[in-house]
Amino acid sequence: MNMQNSTPETRVTGVTGNIVRIESEAPIMKNSVAFVHVGNAQLKGEVLRVQNRRADLQIFEETQGVRVGAQVTLTKDLLSATLGPGLLGMVYDGLQNPLEALAKRDGFFLVRGESVAPLDTTQKWPFVPGRKAGDRLHAGDAIGTVQERRFVHKIMVPFGEPGEVEVTSIRQGEFTVNEPVAHIRDAAGRQRELTLSQVWPVRRPLPERLVRSGLSERRYPIQPLTTTIRLVDTFFPIALGGTACIPGPFGAGKTVLQGLMARYSMADVVIQVACGERAGEVLETISDFATMEDPRGGLLMDRTVVICNTSSMPVAAREASIYMGLTLGEYYRQMGLNVLLIADSTSRWAQAMRETSGRLEEIPGDEGFRPISTRGSRALTSAPEYCRRTMGQLAV
Repeated sequence: MNMQNSTPETRVTGVTGNIVRIESEAPIMKNSVAFVHVGNAQLKGEVLRVQNRRADLQIFEETQGVRVGAQVTLTKDLLSATLGPGLLGMVYDGLQNPLEALAKRDGFFLVRGESVAPLDTTQKWPFVPGRKAGDRLHAGDAIGTVQERRFVHKIMVPFGEPGEVEVTSIRQGEFTVNEPVAHIRDAAGRQRELTLSQVWPVRRPLPERLVRSGLSERRYPIQPLTTTIRLVDTFFPIALGGTACIPGPFGAGKTVLQGLMARYSMADVVIQVACGERAGEVLETISDFATMEDPRGGLLMDRTVVICNTSSMPVAAREASIYMGLTLGEYYRQMGLNVLLIADSTSRWAQAMRETSGRLEEIPGDEGFRPISTRGSRALTSAPEYCRRTMGQLAV
């Protein structure tokens, strides 16, 4: 993250749960990342609302110790996901911190204000170029490949590239995710390096198909997702690229059914988002995936990414975990793979949004649900953003 120089004018003026109100003389951008200083720790947050010189931050960690007058560092960065080889088989928190790496460094209890690079910066990947100098490309076009477990991982031109670019040089060999593998030049003559990884804001959907006009095209479902579960395929078929909901009380077997779908369906990659689930249940899921044999060979965890935000973790990070899982799923969709995204559970996601709305003092929405505020009602009724993000080859 590229932090601006902190100034005394950016200070905390109030704290309500995980919502921190600030006042600053510097410009504040909505949905940008900010850091609240508590001792030696910097608590990561996101700007939810801006009113003149004041703003409300959603802090993704416990706010104990945050006081009026505490210093705040503003950035121009959006909450983003790091995309590249090495995602498969990983267990992340809602902000894409690898939990195993955090445990090795800090112990089994999460330390506030600490983070780890999402991808291993020391592992080298064999890059095979698929383009040559002089080729003209657009955002999302593949420049080469690396082998990630059983999949051919496409390395693509950054999705935010606005126009046509020309490849000026490209290399072959083994590289880390941060080493340049190619150089490109845009229409203005600016040179840029391309690495095996790139960054994309989680709240901005990756377009399914990038075209020269800069517009995106959404494909609607035209064929079923084969789960090999007769009850589902016969009476409750799921469209490939569509969405499905599994309602039921506690202990009804929803997680077991999701595990069967992850193992036996026609999906290539599985993104398991544990949003507010009990820690014991999440641990059982991770242990099962790590030892469960995959019908396609190897272990199920070899083609799975787990986003873990349990009920004992800060509530604010639940929403971030959903969008983080969506972004990772869209990334593998860009490679032409079918992705099964499991969000367990959306009711706890809605619960977190209701809680945030209450602390923002928003009035209830007009859908008629008394305890549900404007933010939460959208999640619990139809979740249009969730459905919109999961259209295309991304199957839920």
